[in-house]
Amino acid sequence: MFTDPTIPDPQTTSLAVYTLSDSTGETAEAVARAAASQFPGQRLSIDRLPRVLEVGQIPRIVERLAQRQPCLIGYTFVVPGFREALETAASQHGIPCVDLLGTLIRTMGSMLGMQPSPRSGLLHTLDAEYFARMEAIEFAIKFDDGKDPRGLLAADIVLTGVSRTSKTPTCMYLAQNRGMRAGNVPLVKGVAAPPEMFSLERGRVVGLTIDPALLYEIRVARLAAMGLPRSSDYAKFENILSELQYAGDIMHRLGCPIVDVSHKAIEETASEILLLLR
Repeated sequence: MFTDPTIPDPQTTSLAVYTLSDSTGETAEAVARAAASQFPGQRLSIDRLPRVLEVGQIPRIVERLAQRQPCLIGYTFVVPGFREALETAASQHGIPCVDLLGTLIRTMGSMLGMQPSPRSGLLHTLDAEYFARMEAIEFAIKFDDGKDPRGLLAADIVLTGVSRTSKTPTCMYLAQNRGMRAGNVPLVKGVAAPPEMFSLERGRVVGLTIDPALLYEIRVARLAAMGLPRSSDYAKFENILSELQYAGDIMHRLGCPIVDVSHKAIEETASEILLLLR
């Protein structure tokens, strides 16, 4: 006998939405959240109840959900018997029940002249790459700009370099297009590099450098956009040379490969980094 999924305690909401699935339930939850986003300002809760693997679980789950009215059930069961059992139980308790994918699947089958394969987890297999990329993007945001060096230990790759060497956009590109958990650490003269970087094995840290004259132009433009004078230490050429020298020394200590980002699009920089990782 399978264990029923945990049902969260009721919250103070206008509507509680529960998504049921015989697999991970990620697809059902994603559809429910997309629908909920069409009602801004409303207090909606969305809770996923995954891995309902036995038809006998369904009446028990629905009976417990009935105590959390008003509620709505959305589901992505692919085994026909599960769908009927849920529709029956939900009807008995007066709970609206929505088959989130059934109509689309049946219509496709009709037009293709074939029956769908009743195997749970197929959608999860197809969506695994998508969700991996979403998790990678969240990782890149959370550990951007050295916010929490402890997170570097869980990174697939760590980029490091002075300010304005495209660390953040390159991390986001690797996350969105490759599903890589990429963190980045700025190298600032006078500020010690986090010790976590030195504990990573070689190949997981890549240094980014840039032509000093180009970096000067980029920083001057950045200051102008912010309404600040170009005389700031941030854009002084001698400071830029000193910063790049300091960063180069750190990269040498790390023993990491270095990519020159001068006049390169983010895609080009990312491609070079991926080649280094092969």
